[in-house]
Amino acid sequence: MGNPILPELPELIIGIISFAVVFYFLAKKLLPNIRKTLDERTEAIEGGLQQAEAAQAEAAQVKADAQAQLAELRHSTADIRAKAQADGAALVEQARTEAGTQKEAIIASAHAQLDADRNSAVNVLKADLGKLATELADKIVGERSQDAALQERIIDRFLDELDAKLGASQKVG
Repeated sequence: MGNPILPELPELIIGIISFAVVFYFLAKKLLPNIRKTLDERTEAIEGGLQQAEAAQAEAAQVKADAQAQLAELRHSTADIRAKAQADGAALVEQARTEAGTQKEAIIASAHAQLDADRNSAVNVLKADLGKLATELADKIVGERSQDAALQERIIDRFLDELDAKLGASQKVG
């Protein structure tokens, strides 16, 4: 028996031949397929990274565009709001002006109506007062005056004096 570390020559030759066959098979058949698969995976990963970077850049651009549109919309909204407030203030002012004009018209109409009613009441009272004065004078004198024109003149003179007295008292008061 020889050295236990060194194998026998026939075992060594069979081992070397077996190693060469397995190495040849691995080097020619299996290793190229492994390299091809690794290269494909590397390309797929790099392509995915490039696509992810492109998608990220596109997302950043879309975000920037959206922010720009949002800023523009905010500015536009502020302009619309300011215009609406100005229009509202103008409408309120216009309504106030119209209300003031209508108020003045109503007051003027009411004054005119009051003057007309007062004049009408004065005329009715004058007529009644003239009639009563005539009747009173007839009772005092004891006979009825037959002259209508004379009665009219007396009543008119009496009413004129009454108007003068009323006008003087109104100016004092």
